[in-house]
Amino acid sequence: MLIGMWLIVLGLLTLFFNSWLEQQHNPNQNVRSAIAADGSREVILIRNRHGHYMARGAINGHPVDFMLDTGASDISIPASVANRLGLERGRAVTYRTANGTIVGYATQLDSVSIGMVERRGVRASINPYMGGEEILLGMSFLGDLEFSQRDGELTIRQR
Repeated sequence: MLIGMWLIVLGLLTLFFNSWLEQQHNPNQNVRSAIAADGSREVILIRNRHGHYMARGAINGHPVDFMLDTGASDISIPASVANRLGLERGRAVTYRTANGTIVGYATQLDSVSIGMVERRGVRASINPYMGGEEILLGMSFLGDLEFSQRDGELTIRQR
């Protein structure tokens, strides 16, 4: 009975700490959105403990996790995520990255959204060398949006 109690306590602690670690990695699981006085759509993101802006969003209506990357030209999607989303590989494209030159595959996304900010017909690439589940949200999505950063918060505005 005592062993069973300790197993339950350890299981609950594991669940609690996994949730806490995920919140530290991506504090924007539930993105704050609003419509500003001028009618523009706003999303407010909190910087994570590593200094990055992560956000829960959607591609073609499917939930995904983004890392904002203003240094990336396109949205870069790991091949495993692209397969799960049913994205089609287009023509081969050569990219110069911090890790060297790679070949990715062009694709077009019907819709990309973070909170109330949404864009349609967005250029992206499928990256067969990228591991994990996080998608780099590059300038093909971010390029026409306004940014302001203050006290660890990033406000993204779509007019």
